Amino acid sequence: MNQAAPHPNRSFWKNVFLSPREARLRAGWRLAIQTVLLLILWVGSAFPISMLYTVFHLKITSATYLTLSTLIELLGITASVYLARRFLDHRSFASLGLALDRRLLPDLLAGGAITFVMMGALYLAMRALGWIQFLGYAWPFHPLPEVVGQTLLYFIILVFVGWQEELLSRGYHLQTIASGINLFWGVMISALIFAALHVTNPYFNLTSLIGIFLAGLFLAFAYVRTGRLWLSIGLHIGWNFFEGVVFGFPVSGIATFPLIRLAISGPPLWSGGAFGPEAGLILLPALLIGALLVDQYARRRIRSVSETHPTLPTSPAK
Repeated sequence: MNQAAPHPNRSFWKNVFLSPREARLRAGWRLAIQTVLLLILWVGSAFPISMLYTVFHLKITSATYLTLSTLIELLGITASVYLARRFLDHRSFASLGLALDRRLLPDLLAGGAITFVMMGALYLAMRALGWIQFLGYAWPFHPLPEVVGQTLLYFIILVFVGWQEELLSRGYHLQTIASGINLFWGVMISALIFAALHVTNPYFNLTSLIGIFLAGLFLAFAYVRTGRLWLSIGLHIGWNFFEGVVFGFPVSGIATFPLIRLAISGPPLWSGGAFGPEAGLILLPALLIGALLVDQYARRRIRSVSETHPTLPTSPAK
């Protein structure tokens, strides 16, 4: 929905800062305040950990560092979005598409199943093309308890990552921008911001930016088709977990604990190279497969809701 034009009977400052339709700040100001609040929470959460590392020279493994940084991001994003939604937007947290109902688990599981198909297709295609070399499984290289423990650890980390990145990008960014401009620009701008947030990842380049932007559009498509975030969250968790932990690819330039050990030797323009499939043209058919599966799931889901509750609207919430 587009916001109305400035009201001629309001003061200049009210037109600049306040929404013409509701008693709240305009979308741009709400986004800015949420971003500042997020940065404050991140700095406040990271400071004690930084002091332990710099002052007491504690040894921190890569897995521990990833866990701590993920928890800091989780706290900052969740708290800042909750506070912004409650006190700036004057909306409930659940209204972002986070209703706790019987459709929550099917949406999450469907997201995981869809991304398993996508990443499995990527793996099989690249292996058939000779772009990856299979080196073995994790268990001959590590004791089985370590394999199980690391797999569970990375699964939990990636659950947190999927929650916080979807809450921020398809949750607050997309929906706030859409409330100020329209849904199309909400999707496009939030996907661009989502891609830009990965700029500090190892091996990031222009093709990485384009690939993650397209991934952001794909995840936004799941939100638009269902009107909820749970499918997008399930897709994000499954994408990272199956890409990195199960099939052994880099996850946006970051190494995990892969169950399948492989070496990528294909042309980086197609395979994505050290950044992972998000930076390669091989991503495009996988996204097409995923979009078709998301659309089919949304159609069946809408039919199921319509048959169970004939009086309820079947179109996704805007």
